[in-house]
Amino acid sequence: MLSSRPRFKIPHVFVLLTMVIAICAAFTWIIPSGSYQRQVKNVQGHERTLLVPGTYQHIDKHYSVRGVFLGDEVDGKATPVGLHGFLSAIPRGLEAAADIIFFIFIIGGTFGILQRTGVITAALGRLLRKLSDRGPALTVVLMTVMAVGGSTLGMGEEFIPLIPIFLIVSKRLGYDRVFGMALVIVSAQVGFAASTTNPFTVNVAQGIAELPLNSGMPLRIAFFCCCLTLAIVYVLRYGARIQGNPALSLMKDDPFDLEDGASGDVAYQRYHTAIILVCGAIFGFILFAVQHYGWWMSDMAGGFFLMGIVAIFLARLPLADASQAFVKGMEEMVVAALVVGFARGISVVLADGQVMDTIVHGAASVLSQVPRYIAILGMLTFESCLNLLIPSGSGQAAVTMPLMAPLSDILGITRQTAVLAFTSGDGFSNSVIPTSGILMAMLALARIPYGTWLRFMLPLFAMLMTLAGIFLIIAVAIGYN
Repeated sequence: MLSSRPRFKIPHVFVLLTMVIAICAAFTWIIPSGSYQRQVKNVQGHERTLLVPGTYQHIDKHYSVRGVFLGDEVDGKATPVGLHGFLSAIPRGLEAAADIIFFIFIIGGTFGILQRTGVITAALGRLLRKLSDRGPALTVVLMTVMAVGGSTLGMGEEFIPLIPIFLIVSKRLGYDRVFGMALVIVSAQVGFAASTTNPFTVNVAQGIAELPLNSGMPLRIAFFCCCLTLAIVYVLRYGARIQGNPALSLMKDDPFDLEDGASGDVAYQRYHTAIILVCGAIFGFILFAVQHYGWWMSDMAGGFFLMGIVAIFLARLPLADASQAFVKGMEEMVVAALVVGFARGISVVLADGQVMDTIVHGAASVLSQVPRYIAILGMLTFESCLNLLIPSGSGQAAVTMPLMAPLSDILGITRQTAVLAFTSGDGFSNSVIPTSGILMAMLALARIPYGTWLRFMLPLFAMLMTLAGIFLIIAVAIGYN
């Protein structure tokens, strides 16, 4: 009797990211090093360090036995990343991502307080009792709201604590964990990719490309509507399939148990309405301040902390209980927050080995030699692949747009089209790449294996990328501005 081979199992997120960092460190010994000159410019109210086109220079590498273990820096030469650089990349990545990490902890603690007051469970229970027989309608509403948040305000990390809440929704409606996860991440990332006024991607890219802020809106809105429609139909079809036959669920063997009676009923009280209204107003002001006052992670974290304080006061929650709830909420975010720091270690390694500029220079050189319709699809593909190494929208814009904007002029492609290629390539890939801190954090919270998620998401990702390619070809044809 032949024994069946064990199925390949994708390792834990920390193991996976550590392996990626190790591979990138090895590449710094192989990929030629080089660098562009950089300059600091004010882009949409923030100082950003941008590449200077035409200034790329090759840098010789310094190889030594000492460098393999401890690093061996020599002036004027690049040093490949050795054992010491690899081991220190994760702690330095955590340090570099400190603002995002602590932001995640703060909103986790705040949601812990809100959960302790019972407002989340009570409000959800009330909503689901009214719409228990209208699951598809509720799905459309929830996904539209999330997508609009991603498209207009670049919301991503803010949605991480919503995963446990949307798991409750999915369980109540008779779906599985994958469906609950999709309600959040698919809609948010589709909105983030099909950006309309996203301050972290489209606004930054337009500023670098010297385009008017929020220009080219009609085509962006049409693109957003088409992408969202495609995503909603895909998610609804999956939900209908598993409701008709639970054995077709990608997690059919999962009991879908929620801890601490999360799916239980809580009586809705008057103070719950007050908490919803006041916290909603605070959240609205946070979003307003991001757009108009240039608020960043620490400012937004302060706003969420105020929500927690207000909830404590309105619910008359004892301070001891509130403190315990805050700590518990942060504890539940530990893996989610640390994943962001681990992922940042990839950028640290590539910067140490001075190979990132070489990758960007090589791609720009290739794209400059092909016809414009092929070039724009190449830009889309390149931005998607580069996102594996730079999973930051504004960071990727600072690295690529200073080159892609003038390159588009040479190719006869409008700069607006180059911006659309950047936002699409950067955004859609966030839903599948293992270096996306938001994705891996949400998967950890939802307890969904990365391989299982890929089985669900890859077909939709392929369809969204195809749709983006079609819109980019149209943009080239009409001279999109």
